[in-house]
Amino acid sequence: MDRWIQDFLEQFGAIGVGVLMLVENILPPIPSEIVMPWAGYSVSQGDNPFWGVLVAGSLGSFAGAMFWYYLARWIGRQRLANWVAGHGAWLTITPEDLDRVDAWFDRWGAWAVFGCRMVPGLRTLISVPAGFSDMPPGKFSLYTAIGVTAWTALLAGIGWYLGENYADLAGPLGWISTLVMVVLIAWWLLRLAKQNAARREAS
Repeated sequence: MDRWIQDFLEQFGAIGVGVLMLVENILPPIPSEIVMPWAGYSVSQGDNPFWGVLVAGSLGSFAGAMFWYYLARWIGRQRLANWVAGHGAWLTITPEDLDRVDAWFDRWGAWAVFGCRMVPGLRTLISVPAGFSDMPPGKFSLYTAIGVTAWTALLAGIGWYLGENYADLAGPLGWISTLVMVVLIAWWLLRLAKQNAARREAS
């Protein structure tokens, strides 16, 4: 995965960084843990200014987070609950899962929005309970902006600091990212199989 990301960034520069980070927040299989270090590496090679990739990456992440936030507000908690009750099995989501997420978000609120921006997978999902909970857009935007800027700066800084050494590490990091996705998919399939077996036994 890292090869085509590198090629994309070399062709489109900071604009490409923003596009990939936007897509990463809508389609998580494109990991920021690869995109932003490559952007930082491009800074070390003199191809892009650090502030350019930082602003572009942060804006892309912010836009992706706002997409899910406003989509969740539009759908509404009750409509989602009705859908999960009827069709949530294939996603291995139950009404009880929604209740647990609500309780967790009620406890942590804005700090969850900030902290989860730095956790793979959760950085996309955290916008959904925020939207369902009717967290004010201004508050969500503030904590999201702080979180995405900090995370983007950290990843880009790593790539910039490592320079040529990052190019040597990119291959193994790409395989690790792929392995994580495979493990997550395997976990989902296993959970789906267990839930289907439990429903058959209950019937």
